[in-house]
Amino acid sequence: MMTEKAPLTIRLCGPRGFCAGVDRAIQIVILALKKYGAPVYVRHEIVHNRYVVEGLQARGAVFVEELDEIPAEHRGQPVVFSAHGVPKSVPADAENKNLFYLDATCPLVSKVHKQAMRHQRLGRHVVLVGHSGHPEVIGTMGQLPDGAVTLIETIEDAATYMPADPENLGFVTQTTLSVDDTAGIIATLQERFPALTAPAAESICYATTNRQDAVKAAAPGCDLFLIVGAPNSSNSKRLVEVAERSGAKQSLLVQRATDIDWNSVGKIATVGLSAGASAPEIIVDEIIQSFSERYSVSIELAETTVETENFHVMRDLRDVELTSHDMAFVNGIH
Repeated sequence: MMTEKAPLTIRLCGPRGFCAGVDRAIQIVILALKKYGAPVYVRHEIVHNRYVVEGLQARGAVFVEELDEIPAEHRGQPVVFSAHGVPKSVPADAENKNLFYLDATCPLVSKVHKQAMRHQRLGRHVVLVGHSGHPEVIGTMGQLPDGAVTLIETIEDAATYMPADPENLGFVTQTTLSVDDTAGIIATLQERFPALTAPAAESICYATTNRQDAVKAAAPGCDLFLIVGAPNSSNSKRLVEVAERSGAKQSLLVQRATDIDWNSVGKIATVGLSAGASAPEIIVDEIIQSFSERYSVSIELAETTVETENFHVMRDLRDVELTSHDMAFVNGIH
C-alpha cells in the first residue's frame, strides 16, 4: 500500500537565479561558439557555477586560468573575460599577444570600476569594501595603480583603518555583498571619516539587493531554506546568511538536488527556495522535482519585485541569433 505523501509548501523566491550580467556573459560564450566555432577560450570561470561551466565546456568552451595557456595555433580564436571583471593588465596582455578578446564584464561591475577611477582622478584614496581574493575585488583593485586602493572586509577593519589623508577618501563596494553588513561597515567609516565620499551611484547591484529582499520576505516560518549556488559564489553565500538572520530555522547552500541529505531534513512543512545570481533555473526545477517525489508539494511565490533589466551583448556578436534552445541547458524549457 502506498503511504500518502506529507504536505509541503515551497516558498519560491522571485527574483531568483540569473541576473542580467550573468545571462549576458553566458550568451557571449554561446554566441562566440556559434559565430567563430570551437574552441572559445574563457579566462577563469565565466560565472561562479560548476553546472554552467561544464555545460559550456560540453559545447566547446575551454577554461584557462591565464592567457599563456592558450596554444599558439588557437591565438586567432576568441578569449572571453569573465563577468566578474579583470584588472587592466589582462586586456593589455591580450593585446600584446595579439589575442582577440570579448570582455563579458558585467556592466554594473564596470560602473564600479569607473567610480573607483573617478575617485582617484579627483585626488581621493579609494576604499573598497569587499572580500579579499574574490575575482571582482582583484579586477576592481587592478583598475588603479598599486597602493591606490585599500580593501576593507569587516567592521573591525573599518574601525582600525588609518588612512594617510582622512580628508581625501572615496569608497566603492563589491557588487555582491550583503546589503545589511555593508551598511554597518560604511556607517563605521563615515563616522570616523566625515569627508568620506560615496560613489555617484550605489555599488551593490540591483540583483543582489532584490534577491536578498525576496529571501528576507520568504524566510519567516520556514523550517528549511535552500539556496542554489556555488560555494565560491559571494552573493549565494550572503543569501544563506540572510535567510537564517530573517527567521528560517535552517539554511543551506546546495549546488544540485543530489546535495540534499534527505535523512537529516527532518519534519518540515515549509521550505524556502531561492538561487544566487549565477545559478541556473534548471537546477531550481530539479530541486522542486526532488521534493515532489517525496512530498505533496504546493508552490507559493514569494515575489518582491519583477526584474526587467537586460544587458546587450557587444556589437561583434549581435549578428548571431540566440535561440531558447541555445540557452535550454541553463534555463530549461519553459
